[in-house]
Amino acid sequence: MSKLDILVFAAHPDDAELGCSGTIAAHVDKGYHVGIVDLTHGELGTRGTAQQRLEEAGEAAKILGLKVRENLGFQDVFFKDDEAHQLKLIEVIRTYRPEIVLATAITDRHPDHGKGSSLVSKACFMSGLRKIQTFKGGVEQEAWRPKWIYHYIQNNYIRPDFVVDISAFWEIKIKSILAFRSQFFNPESQEPESFISRPDFLPFIESRAREFGHQIQTTYGEGFTVERVLGVKDLFDLK
Repeated sequence: MSKLDILVFAAHPDDAELGCSGTIAAHVDKGYHVGIVDLTHGELGTRGTAQQRLEEAGEAAKILGLKVRENLGFQDVFFKDDEAHQLKLIEVIRTYRPEIVLATAITDRHPDHGKGSSLVSKACFMSGLRKIQTFKGGVEQEAWRPKWIYHYIQNNYIRPDFVVDISAFWEIKIKSILAFRSQFFNPESQEPESFISRPDFLPFIESRAREFGHQIQTTYGEGFTVERVLGVKDLFDLK
């Protein structure tokens, strides 16, 4: 497997697209290798099926130019932050050896987001412990700890620690979101309305992006929170 610069974890297919796909597209455009690992198929969601969401995730991956996208098949809603799930994530982290991990929001409307955030954070630390053994293809993996973990902001408002300018990649973000046709507003759909399929949901996503963009004097932005204080060597690196 190719080493990734950035590995994005999502509790459900479409989480990464809604929360940080502009940031993904911006870094792919710079030549960085980026991948997404979805923890579940989102099979308990109101609309669509697990197979549909898997196919939609593949389409979104092509739009974003990902190097890899995989789904761990954890049980939607019922997956746990326990040893078995931690070990699976450690295996993934050691496989792709990312410098940066983007994880779900630390707390959010859907409990899987906060639970996934905690699970990923723990696994990133534990992946650096050489006495925890994991194997890939029958070969023991080497320890690896990502340098940075950042959490993208999802439904609930969280004051960001930093904002990424995604203005040049807004159209790609929207296109990647709309790849999940089963999930969002479609007046011809016969499925029950869900929280994210209401016609006002995608305008909310744009409003949030405009709000974050406004904070850094640009058009669109995506906000992130950090687990430790960020450091810079040059004040002129800050926007």
